[in-house]
Amino acid sequence: MNKLSVAIITYNEERNIARCINSVKDFASEIIVLDSGSTDETVNIAQVLGAKVYYQPFLGHIQQKNLVLTKTSNNWVLSLDADEAVDEELKNNILRVLIKPDANGYEINRLNNYCGQWIKHGAWYPDKKLRLWNKTNGEWTGLNPHDRFQLSSDSIINHLKGHILHYSYLSIEEHKQKSERYARIGAEAYHQKGVKACYFQLIYKPSIKFIKDYLIKFGFLDGKLGLIIALINSREVFLKYKFLKRL
Repeated sequence: MNKLSVAIITYNEERNIARCINSVKDFASEIIVLDSGSTDETVNIAQVLGAKVYYQPFLGHIQQKNLVLTKTSNNWVLSLDADEAVDEELKNNILRVLIKPDANGYEINRLNNYCGQWIKHGAWYPDKKLRLWNKTNGEWTGLNPHDRFQLSSDSIINHLKGHILHYSYLSIEEHKQKSERYARIGAEAYHQKGVKACYFQLIYKPSIKFIKDYLIKFGFLDGKLGLIIALINSREVFLKYKFLKRL
């Protein structure tokens, strides 16, 4: 059976890291944590639970996730965020893959918990993520803060049943604050690539985002929280282009 490394990047994740590690520690051969200077108990908790912890000042989501891969000793890697966990069905399917892989990478549905409610529609479900792969076939890419793992063009990608459980936000205010931070990061990344913003985009882009998430992807079926998620997501798009226009 192939050995599995689990790769996690952290910063002040003491409320989440134990749940994340405990969900994988009985089938992973190693758990690698790259911390960017946590001031809480994140590092201590991870070490007590058996993870190998390394330190690197934050370079960007893509850069941190590529760097943590260099610390792993196995080719097969499961990438998790600290606020995520693996459910039992996914665990069993990962074990099956490790015995006899039939692809170079595997997409997994992510199920998001928002303010205590599981979100099953809109932009947040099935929220497919390519998170299990042979690291020799690709690398993290994308545009910060929205990273994605890119496998080589000749790679085979299959889908695994089960869920990555994402415990996203405990409050609406927390979501708003993080989305604003992501908007600033996204604007800076666009600016560095020479992307320009115009006033038309401040109206058009957020409107399209809301219509897509709330109506086309049935976000309204998640009730009040589905509406709030769609509004904050469209607000993030507005802020990103607003910040980019200023830059």
